[in-house]
Amino acid sequence: MGIIKYFEEFGLNEKRSTGGRTVTETDIVIHAGQSGDFFPHHMDEEWCKTQPFKKRIAHGTLIFTIAVGLTAAVINEVAMTYGYDRLRFVKPVFIGDTIKATVTISEKKDHKKPGFGLVTELVEVFNQHGETVMVCEHVLLVNKKVS
Repeated sequence: MGIIKYFEEFGLNEKRSTGGRTVTETDIVIHAGQSGDFFPHHMDEEWCKTQPFKKRIAHGTLIFTIAVGLTAAVINEVAMTYGYDRLRFVKPVFIGDTIKATVTISEKKDHKKPGFGLVTELVEVFNQHGETVMVCEHVLLVNKKVS
């Protein structure tokens, strides 16, 4: 779905939540193949039994990718991703966990290029138990209204 929402129309602390997405073994295997990350933490069930979490964990980069996809249900035609800051993987995500995200507008500031502003979204990702598993800041470059 496409919308048009200019810099001036974003309100601090404005929130939205996403639907959920269950992480599967297939997700992990495909991500390992695409990324080249075949670390035993993700791929070796028997080795993982000897480790603190006792089972395989999803790649942090996989969780980031899924989270970004969850937040992209609404496409703003006058904004684009400028980057991501302060990415942290707070807790592991396991096969069968369902994650969802909350997006909160945390900062707005002018950009050096006239006609644009930067909007920062705090992205918090939670598992099915309500535990935070990932946090980052998504920075958007957003058009200002033409006067």
